[in-house]
Amino acid sequence: MNWFLRLFLPLVSLPTLCLLLLSDVPQETYAQNSAQAIFPDVKPNYWAQPFIQGLAEKKIVAGYPDGTFRPERAVNRDEFAAMIDKAFNRPPVREISSGAAYKDVPEGYWAAPAIEDAYEQGLMTGYPNGVFRPNQNVSKVDAIAALSKVVNPTSTTAQTTSSPVATAPATTQQARKTTRKFALLPLAMTSLMQPLLVAKANAANVASAQQVGTGEDPKTGDRTANSNRPDSYAVTNLYTDAGEIPQDKVDEVAKATRANLVVNYPERNVLNPRKTLSRGEMSALVYQAMVAQGRMEAVAVNTPAYQYIVRPENR
Repeated sequence: MNWFLRLFLPLVSLPTLCLLLLSDVPQETYAQNSAQAIFPDVKPNYWAQPFIQGLAEKKIVAGYPDGTFRPERAVNRDEFAAMIDKAFNRPPVREISSGAAYKDVPEGYWAAPAIEDAYEQGLMTGYPNGVFRPNQNVSKVDAIAALSKVVNPTSTTAQTTSSPVATAPATTQQARKTTRKFALLPLAMTSLMQPLLVAKANAANVASAQQVGTGEDPKTGDRTANSNRPDSYAVTNLYTDAGEIPQDKVDEVAKATRANLVVNYPERNVLNPRKTLSRGEMSALVYQAMVAQGRMEAVAVNTPAYQYIVRPENR
């Protein structure tokens, strides 16, 4: 093998070598503004096709150099940060002291600006010891929790238990944010969220939430108006696997559900909160968050994708 590399590498041009190295990183390759010009691996009958194409047309999600989107590929924390950063613009709720950065997010790292923004916007925090774990996969429940804060700003609270470690002067950080450009962002967008806590939802808590969340008069059996139902109803009465939602994420999942942000494929009533999020699923969630903000047109009722959007009002 070594003799082959010594013989072959001198024949490879620098541009070709760079292309090989970057072939696994999503680039600014977007779908055209035409229903026929979509990523070749996102077929018209693919369940998330309307979400992906809608975001691509607005240059919010990017494809790979070979023109593909790879909708089933897992989303990492750095990609998630970049995606939401491109889609949303929230005012900061906290500041990184002295231009701090995570130990494992070096200055110049492609997603560093988005990661910093996500932290300051209260959408994501790091882990103990000042690390971010940018290459760790994102769980579906963490993505939903973060996006719930985008559509429900009051749900964001400042957190200081896992603040980044100071590594750069504040003036340097501000200058970097002012001049940065997102030319090579994987799966473009921004916002982060707290890492998934391993603690399991307590069965007793779920049972208690069910009692509160039925929205039913015990005397008449009549259900109250959907708008009067407590948020817990959206979780305990819509998802068959509600007990798998981490206890600290229940309220955020409920708020996201009430905002019609949640999209579940292939079964609408199965959340799969702990599963690793795919690029297709991320596109669906971000698209719905933008719909909730009035920034994206709702998916047409006659499309297959519509049936996977969780709508509490239909229950």
